[in-house]
Amino acid sequence: MNGKFPQHFLWGGAVAANQVEGAYQADGKGLSTSDLQPQGIFGAITPRMAGDSGIKDVAIDFYHRYPEDIALFAEMGFKCLRTSIAWTRIFPQGDEETPNEAGLAFYDRLFDEMAKYGIQPLITLSHYEMPYGLVKHYGGWGDRRTIDFFERYARTVFERYKHKVKHWLTFNEINMSLHAPFTGVGLPQESDKSAVYQAIHHQLVASARAVKACHEIVPEGKIGNMLLGGILYPLSCKPEDLLETQRQNRDWLFFGDVQARGYYPAYMQRFFRENGIQVAITEEDRQTLRETIDFISFSYYMSGCVTADPEQFETARGNILDMVPNPHLASSEWGWQIDPIGLRYLLNVLYDRYQKPLFIVENGLGAKDRVEADGSINDDYRINYLNDHLVQVAEAIDDGVEVMGYTSWGPIDLVSASKAEMSKRYGFIHVDRDDAGNGSLERRRKKSFYWYRDVIHSNGASLKDRR
Repeated sequence: MNGKFPQHFLWGGAVAANQVEGAYQADGKGLSTSDLQPQGIFGAITPRMAGDSGIKDVAIDFYHRYPEDIALFAEMGFKCLRTSIAWTRIFPQGDEETPNEAGLAFYDRLFDEMAKYGIQPLITLSHYEMPYGLVKHYGGWGDRRTIDFFERYARTVFERYKHKVKHWLTFNEINMSLHAPFTGVGLPQESDKSAVYQAIHHQLVASARAVKACHEIVPEGKIGNMLLGGILYPLSCKPEDLLETQRQNRDWLFFGDVQARGYYPAYMQRFFRENGIQVAITEEDRQTLRETIDFISFSYYMSGCVTADPEQFETARGNILDMVPNPHLASSEWGWQIDPIGLRYLLNVLYDRYQKPLFIVENGLGAKDRVEADGSINDDYRINYLNDHLVQVAEAIDDGVEVMGYTSWGPIDLVSASKAEMSKRYGFIHVDRDDAGNGSLERRRKKSFYWYRDVIHSNGASLKDRR
């Protein structure tokens, strides 16, 4: 792999505020939609009552322990750390005129700590959460006024951190709103398609406004989108399977098309028309959408298959999505199919489509790690998974794809998004906490910690092609 990764490739890891920070009401923070999902994205929406507690309330206590964790990331050689700002730390209800200074000060301290080690922040503005106040009083992204509230928030943090943060993302996995509307746009799960797509439209306009604001306030910075990279293959070479695969891939590529090209593609106009979906789009909206992103970022965990006859096949739950399993692939403990070559394929698809730099901002293996009697954690399965995916990233770079960097998901164990579990571990660093919230929160290096340190130090030369 020597020489395939660019000299200034941004190696690192990725976390999210609501999965690591804890301190869910500290220093004036308001309730977020994530705080009302104590069992994760697929759990019930539960109003908070006095005395309630959930595992995300403390998470791994990154809010108080970040200096220790940043030092561990620096020991691995991180060039970049992706995290998110908790919107409710800055605007607790979402509609305030004045931001919460204590929340702003926390991220100042965090970014200053990263700067001590030369770690560049990659910051997501909204990662699977928004102020619950905006849901309760306005109906979330279903109300056009939320665009203005988001723009105020975005401009506030751009102004505050313009000298500390040069890489930004707007909405995490923006396409997942089609499958989890409350998490994505603050709408009830049973909302009809017109309501969901209207809320998504408002979010796309807000994203474009944030892009414009970033270009004005942080002129030397770059801002991208973030897609759930749910690449799908046809299950067979039947023409019907190919057409259905194209249609389902367009379901999520549509978001990138709008954010990277600046307008709604014709195939979506037909989709809206044939499904009776009404979306109010103003001329001002159309002008706003022309503010396009600088780069494409995405998550990649698995691929899946599509057939025009889905009732004949069982589906498997993956990362938010249900897919027809690929008979040629193995699966993880959670049933996610492992497809390293799919990452190379996806990188080429996205680069061919958009001709913009790409950033892999999530990729990792959730597994049940075992602590040995001597305290070691021998996670060779994680090493093999990441090694094989990174080999394919190198191949894509050799194909001519411009890749900015790679931030593995969960460089430290965190609370999983889907079911709020600690037992589904991704990290190079073990955190002593279980699904019931018991444990010392002690950090411990896994075998993969030293492996990833070598990968970064060698700029990928230590990777092994195991094919």
